[in-house]
Amino acid sequence: MSDSKTDIVIQNLLKRAAPGRGEFEDLVIVPLFAVVAALVLGALTMLATSVEPATIARSYLALLQGSVGSLNAISETLTAAIPLILAGLGLALGFRAGLFNIGAEGQILMGGMAAVITGFSFPFLPVYLLLPLCLLSGALVGAFYAGIAGWLRAATGAHEVISTIMLNLISYRLIDYMLRLPFVQREGRSDPISKSVPDHAQLPELLDWIDPNLRLHAGLFLALAAVLFVYWLLFRTKIGFEFRASGASPDAARFAGMRSGLTIVLAMASAGALAGLAGSVQVLGVLERVTPGFSAGIGFDAIAVALLGRSHPFGVLLAGLLFGALEAGGRQMQVDAGVSIDLIGIIQALIIVFIAAPLLVRALFPWGFRKPATAKGK
Repeated sequence: MSDSKTDIVIQNLLKRAAPGRGEFEDLVIVPLFAVVAALVLGALTMLATSVEPATIARSYLALLQGSVGSLNAISETLTAAIPLILAGLGLALGFRAGLFNIGAEGQILMGGMAAVITGFSFPFLPVYLLLPLCLLSGALVGAFYAGIAGWLRAATGAHEVISTIMLNLISYRLIDYMLRLPFVQREGRSDPISKSVPDHAQLPELLDWIDPNLRLHAGLFLALAAVLFVYWLLFRTKIGFEFRASGASPDAARFAGMRSGLTIVLAMASAGALAGLAGSVQVLGVLERVTPGFSAGIGFDAIAVALLGRSHPFGVLLAGLLFGALEAGGRQMQVDAGVSIDLIGIIQALIIVFIAAPLLVRALFPWGFRKPATAKGK
């Protein structure tokens, strides 16, 4: 590889994080139009299945009301968005480093289990020690679990897609096994369910003084802090520069003297820490215990969140809020309009399709994008 190619990659990476017009379109306009197109096609899908237009309008109104139409709706939207944002940040970080980590589901499971075990194992600790310890243990176990795939990639060349899929499957069975262990399983129960974390190990609820049924918890602050941290890590630190350089051009990064193996392991471990933290927040803020499959597909939804957010921390924040709104509003849509909750899955899948084909979005909505400049004399 020539010096000129390396210089071009490094010069592009050294640009300030503030996006230009083209980057703004890629980060904001394309995802926005992708969501609009997905909603339109979702409506056409309902029409094709003999759903009345009035029912379609009522279902989308219920989707809006169920996501932001009341204080309870906003609480449910934010509660659903918190783990999606944390796990999505981890996946976005991996994507920036050129790693397609799809193991967030397993990392969430392992991180959540670690947090619960830590919680009920040290109930004598005060809240200012126990709660941070639970969160830290979940992040560390998630980092270790993802680091396995990173080490396999760096040491043997095993592709992280394959290894993270296998680690996801292993985590399912490992959780099932651990929930049968006497020191984990809840006393007096024959079904696989863990002991509950003590009250002072749970994340404080933020709106219980208004209504005890509002589930929004302090994990919201952790998610916002994680967005700022990942932005700082990616765009203001040396290791973040190495992540982005490896993702933009691994050969150029190696030619510039960066240690690709160490970068891979660190990127995967960082992504796993965020996913493990997502699992910890979910059990400490909402579930209070572990059951088989408690992650409920959050790790897979987070892939869509990271893609919709274009692997940018603030984009992931907005995408996480959108998917949280779809989850919260989807339940209301099912109740009020009688439309299947599977429609939300269809809309999410369509969003991913359009995000994966930005040229299609630009072709469908040409008026929303700047026309490319033509060369002089043509």
